[in-house]
Amino acid sequence: MRLVALLLLLPWALAQTLLPADTFGLSFREEAGAWIYEGEGVRLVHVPGVGWVEPLDPSLPPPDGERIPLEALKALGYFRTPEAGVRHGTQGRALRIVLDLPGPEPAPKPPSEGQAPGTLSLLLPYLAPGITQVPWPKGVGARVRLLPGGTELSLSFPGKLLRYRLFPLKDPDRLVLDLYVLEAEVEEPLAPGVRYREVWAFAPEPLRLYLVEAEKGRLVPVGRPGVRALPKDLAKDALAVLNGGYFDPKTATPLGLWVQDGVTVSYPFGRVALMWDSFGFFMGFPRFEAVVQGPRGERVRVGINASRARYTAHTVPGPVGKEGEEVALVVGERVQAILPAPQELPAGAWALTFPKGSPPFPLEPGDPLSLYGRLDPPVRYALEGGPLLVREGQYAFDPSRENFRDPRPLQAMAPQAAVAWTREGRLWLLVSEPTTPGVLARALLALGAWNALRMDGGGSAQLWVKGRLRNPYQGSPRPVVSALALYVP
Repeated sequence: MRLVALLLLLPWALAQTLLPADTFGLSFREEAGAWIYEGEGVRLVHVPGVGWVEPLDPSLPPPDGERIPLEALKALGYFRTPEAGVRHGTQGRALRIVLDLPGPEPAPKPPSEGQAPGTLSLLLPYLAPGITQVPWPKGVGARVRLLPGGTELSLSFPGKLLRYRLFPLKDPDRLVLDLYVLEAEVEEPLAPGVRYREVWAFAPEPLRLYLVEAEKGRLVPVGRPGVRALPKDLAKDALAVLNGGYFDPKTATPLGLWVQDGVTVSYPFGRVALMWDSFGFFMGFPRFEAVVQGPRGERVRVGINASRARYTAHTVPGPVGKEGEEVALVVGERVQAILPAPQELPAGAWALTFPKGSPPFPLEPGDPLSLYGRLDPPVRYALEGGPLLVREGQYAFDPSRENFRDPRPLQAMAPQAAVAWTREGRLWLLVSEPTTPGVLARALLALGAWNALRMDGGGSAQLWVKGRLRNPYQGSPRPVVSALALYVP
């Protein structure tokens, strides 16, 4: 777990600490010249100028009106729990409080967590006077009570979400409390069965998600290869629009499968794709059959992009082919040249690679050459993204199984975009605050995702709702090539 701020290791010496009587669960009153403290099954009396009356030793530190010394109650045996030292600091978004325990817990409790809007109350099973010295976040109302059964902590911060995580650590024995003061969650109805939400998911640190949740509707991939635009401008009449798959930044060529109304717009790139017909979705590596037709009608099955074979079709700009191969460069369904591999494939062209001197059929510059492809089974819509994040309720992030040659973008802290759905079939179009895909996968699992697929992230990650960008964005939103548009009747 990465420390964003240093944990301060500050023990607190609290000798002769005077605290209000109600801090200990006691009431205070004056009667016949004596100060009387009552509650939690005890009655203590102090006569100013004389000292404590039974049951306390008169030599113990005196009170000061309604303020009573902690040491007097310790001497009485008022507390039934052992005393713990207290340290505090920050870790990420959390205020961390560490109780240094006097020894192993007799029956260690498992980690616990919880949250509440605006208020939160906890009972820590130790006497922890040092918590009275903790500097609480600005705006947080905090009340600490040192009771016989432990330390009661009550927090209030109207308009915020208060969350805690309490867990033990060993060697040495500690009890750690992480407290979070978070922006309130948001829920906004958009249409029957569709709502916009801003929620916190925990993995275990809090992660803010901006999502549209739909129980019904029509999801359509929108955009055009070679053309960039903001997602909202690719589907101006859509209820919500999420940025789509990857593209080559130089040429705006889409990278990966894209099927629009049953027509293949872009070919697979070796990553997991989202596929669907109506409002039933599935994810996986596309079973795609690619065929090249030669100048005399000959047909041969070929590999496509990262799925290489003896004969491979390439549709993505960049270097294609390997040593010992040749490249037939095709523009406008005509062979422009046959060149030794590797070669740089320009935008708007495709290429067929084959072993040197062994094309699938006689082939010369100027010959017609066509590329065809289809999914098995066919679907109406598909859009490739990746990596896979969640599959059937299980963590599935493993970019090594997909065509991600450079892992660095997947390790960077950046906004993430994803498509997910619950086991009940509720669709999520979402963008997260900056994180990594692996953390997003665990957060979505904690939130109840059944399946989830990452789309293009970083500067491309955008969720537009009714023409308004809902996720925070640094600078100007980035134009993209494809997007997923949600329509409702």
